[in-house]
Amino acid sequence: MRDTGERDARVIVVCGLDFEAAIVAGMGAATVRGPGPQRVADGIEALLARRGGRAGGWAGILSFGCAGATDPSLRPGDCLLASGVWSAAGTIATDRAWSRALQARLPEAREGLLAGLDTPLATSSDKARLWQEAGVCAVDMESHAAALAAQRHGLPFAACRVVLDPASRSLPACALAAMRPGGGTDIPALLRGLAAAPHEAAALAALALDAFRARRALRRLAVRLGGVLAPPP
Repeated sequence: MRDTGERDARVIVVCGLDFEAAIVAGMGAATVRGPGPQRVADGIEALLARRGGRAGGWAGILSFGCAGATDPSLRPGDCLLASGVWSAAGTIATDRAWSRALQARLPEAREGLLAGLDTPLATSSDKARLWQEAGVCAVDMESHAAALAAQRHGLPFAACRVVLDPASRSLPACALAAMRPGGGTDIPALLRGLAAAPHEAAALAALALDAFRARRALRRLAVRLGGVLAPPP
């Protein structure tokens, strides 16, 4: 968990990876970083505990970062504003006024249902199944924990995610194995995995290009949002 400007922040921003948290650093928000729902839940509760367990000092919780597409029409770098978050716990709607305010600044963003899963959705067949069965547009591992925490504490919730990997692409096993618990990449583990499975080199290169596009898109979004992350009063 990493928090920035906690004392003066109005919004808790939930991210999955190091570079996502770095992009929102300095934007007047406290960041909680995954990857994964447990780290997010623990990080949010830790922030609230530092304010005596009260949610009143916070304006809301925003999920911000990357997601894997399940909708085959989405491409790396496309922006998705969630209408709600689907998970095993049910579907939690996002705050409509907050989502509309974000949409006004990001008019090209697609609106759709986001899925929150506890583990990565690694294969294109699994992505296709989730798209067909649940109608979700994209998936990440943090938004459902953020939505549940917002619901639990009576805070507005919104989600703004950028597509990293398209629905047609499976994630290489070497990349998944190299994911650090704190959101970074274990380069030695990545190289060991690639040495053991050299046929994954092309998929890894494609993933690296997708990540570059997603990171660039997230930076552009942050600039366009300015410092305006909070929901409307």
